[in-house]
Amino acid sequence: MIRGLRPLLRGSTYSGMLFAYCGALASLPLLPFALLPTLAWPSAPYGVQAVLVLLVWAALIGSVGLARTTRRALIAFARQLLRVPLPAPAAVPSGADRWRTPLWLVLHVALGWTGALTSGVLVLMGIAIPGGWLRAEAGLSLFGRSLRSDGGWHSWVVALCCLLLAAVVCVVVTSVLRWLAPRLLGPSSAERLALMAEREQRLAERNRLAHELHDSIGHTLTATTIQAAVAGEVLSADPVAARAALRSIEESARAALEDLDYVLGVLREEKAETAPTRTLADLPDLLDRLRHAGAVLDVELSGKPAQVQGTLSRAAYRILQEGLTNALRHGTGGPIGVRVAAAPDGLELGVVNGAGAGMRTGAGVFRTSGHGLPGLAERVRLLHGEIEVGPDGPRHWRLAVRLPVRGSA
Repeated sequence: MIRGLRPLLRGSTYSGMLFAYCGALASLPLLPFALLPTLAWPSAPYGVQAVLVLLVWAALIGSVGLARTTRRALIAFARQLLRVPLPAPAAVPSGADRWRTPLWLVLHVALGWTGALTSGVLVLMGIAIPGGWLRAEAGLSLFGRSLRSDGGWHSWVVALCCLLLAAVVCVVVTSVLRWLAPRLLGPSSAERLALMAEREQRLAERNRLAHELHDSIGHTLTATTIQAAVAGEVLSADPVAARAALRSIEESARAALEDLDYVLGVLREEKAETAPTRTLADLPDLLDRLRHAGAVLDVELSGKPAQVQGTLSRAAYRILQEGLTNALRHGTGGPIGVRVAAAPDGLELGVVNGAGAGMRTGAGVFRTSGHGLPGLAERVRLLHGEIEVGPDGPRHWRLAVRLPVRGSA
């Protein structure tokens, strides 16, 4: 128990009492203004005048807390001296929360003066009693027992008790301030909800960026690896095909760099440019790059996929990109079936490929993080769609997605 009290007595209690004393001293300049009502009503009883001065003084102290800068300064001092972890205050506190800072100031000053006067008197008694400077009989009553100082060792016992009580007062005042600080200087319920909403928004944005980065960079690395292998194989026999594969690598890398620059700008909280948008209108370019990589595609388009707009079109492109990337990674080299059917009430997407050993066991040529399919499922769920993924017969793997059309923007 003594070991647990040592950090409290050595650190936060001393700095906490300094914080309380500073609050008491800072209120002194307002005291002359609080005495003005007594000058206007000199005939009032002394008790009434004292109560009136205290009320006016408290009102003046509380009015200082209405300034926004006051709350920020108090939070900064409470962090350093009270050692209380307090978040930054809201830029514009709501009207229901404005009273908390004035109340804190009033209680801070009251506790500061109470602690200063009480501990000061006790310390003075602890110093004066042993030397007989008070020239009077002094005593201490506790739990029905009295201990009076009449000289000798009794005076030293009373002095020690006074000093211990002064220390207890300091601990109590500091503990009360530390208990009050999170409740009056900390975020209110409305501010907590705002902070939680802001944090959820940041997490959602980072999650979205992670999906974009996974889809774009993962696809590009897979495609460029295969394209580089194709270019190396046909470099001597078919220079035209090799140049086409290298040109496709250049185009894929440039598109991935655009996505990467945007994501890094957002993560660094810089003013990033408009996010590069890939929609179903860019699907032909994606399919061409896959063909340059040596993939055999069986494409079936129905309706008008290029006319699908907004979030639905962007999500559909990323879903097809991820599905085709998985087909390149784990397929057996056979034809890859791609199906896009746009209807007035929904959009159907499908990717079917020959499933190699890597797809069944997860131990193919390309190592995967395992985030691709869960990311697809989450993206589809956010759009209130349906997803089916798994074996389609003994030799094929099928990805089927249906997204409803709900006026996506």
